Amino acid sequence: MKKIQSGFTLIELMIVVAIIGILAAVAIPQYQDYTLKAKLSKVMVVAAPIKVALGIYNQELGGFPTIPDPWSSIGLLADPTKTNEVSAIAWNGTRNPVAAGTGIALTLTNIKSKGVDGGTVTFTPVVNSTSITWSHTCSGALTDKVVIYYFNC
Repeated sequence: MKKIQSGFTLIELMIVVAIIGILAAVAIPQYQDYTLKAKLSKVMVVAAPIKVALGIYNQELGGFPTIPDPWSSIGLLADPTKTNEVSAIAWNGTRNPVAAGTGIALTLTNIKSKGVDGGTVTFTPVVNSTSITWSHTCSGALTDKVVIYYFNC
């Protein structure tokens, strides 16, 4: 009599489980990095309108507003909108754009509990004769390699 095979052998099942385990070991860290980058892009979105308004202010008035509350002076109708990823927004500046500490400081939260939350990214204007570029500095709890790479700190 012929024996009909009905199912998988133990070895076949162990091979499938091993393959799934290897794929999960590679995929999960990559997925976490992608979700971290998505949250960091929201930080850039918060900073974008402020950078544009400050650039226009600098072009028209030849400098930057002084602290503590430049938002209305740069043409924003209200304080910049915070998100789940940005808990505080501050302009640490003087009229001199190259002064130490000048920039938009964003305090990060709800991104990643270790190495990110509580840290600050500061966008500092670098003014030349034809344009403004923005450099990034990281301070505080920002030790995560993806964040440092993303902001080029």
